[in-house]
Amino acid sequence: MTFQTILLKRVALKHISLGVRPNQYTIVHENPMWAIVDVLGDAATPEVAAVWDEVYWLMANLLINKERGLYSAVDLNPDEIWRTWGVVERRKETADTVAFVVKRTNPRPTNQSLPEPYVSLKMIMKGGVHQLRQHSPTAVDDGDHRQFAVKRVRGIQRAPDGEMSNLLHDTVKVGDRVQLAALFGDVVLNYSNRPLVLASAGIGLTPMEGMPSHKVKSHTHRKVQLLHADGDSGSYALRRQVEDSLAQLNEGKPDVWFERAEGNLERNENSGYMNIDNVDLPEDAEYYLCGPLAFMKLVRSALIARGIPAKDIQYEVFGPDL
Repeated sequence: MTFQTILLKRVALKHISLGVRPNQYTIVHENPMWAIVDVLGDAATPEVAAVWDEVYWLMANLLINKERGLYSAVDLNPDEIWRTWGVVERRKETADTVAFVVKRTNPRPTNQSLPEPYVSLKMIMKGGVHQLRQHSPTAVDDGDHRQFAVKRVRGIQRAPDGEMSNLLHDTVKVGDRVQLAALFGDVVLNYSNRPLVLASAGIGLTPMEGMPSHKVKSHTHRKVQLLHADGDSGSYALRRQVEDSLAQLNEGKPDVWFERAEGNLERNENSGYMNIDNVDLPEDAEYYLCGPLAFMKLVRSALIARGIPAKDIQYEVFGPDL
């Protein structure tokens, strides 16, 4: 699969998770074309503008066709992507992370979540503008309930606080209703009997926990090993849920690294940054990474150095990647 194919697939999945329609490509077309002419100035001759126009519509038509197939695969159209869900549980995981459990209110059934997708959440900000954020389900569901966790984003180095995360933390309570889109995702868990190694950092744990949760419910015998890095024990979200899932699968616990270790460490806990050089990894395993880009580059490089084939390493970035 070429880089261009992977990129188009990722863009198409993002588009259908937001209910993008074919006619909206005309609106998008008008804005970059105006910007191209404005930036190029006199260099934007009719011939140059025609080439840019052709390139845009070549890509747009590829995406429109791909998105049509993706909508058809889940038996939905853009008007049916968004559903209303009621908040039935709000659970404080850490000082900065809250887990929400929501229940379907629409009579039309929804598909049970798989361990790899994300769900889009739409909220109205204080200024009246709709904002969208995407979160990974943190537990397998029954089609009627869905669970996701949100970390409060605090501004650092003069950057503002995260508007959506703070709104969710400060205002959304049990009994409220929220708008969620259908589930989509481009990091796909392969169904096999090969061992599964998950490596995460911080809130990147959320999609990783969805995988062992799914394995528990499906009564699989597949071995799952989790490696997790966090700031300290107080910021380790979903800890009890993760340990319960792994105990049912492997009768074990995850290997954890705390940047700021406090007190006595348990047998499976380490101080400092994640270092997998001395970790006993299973043979012929599949690897899934999620966390900050620098963390994933470091872990991926360490895995490659240990002879793990690149084709066996998948990753998910929270935010734009390279």
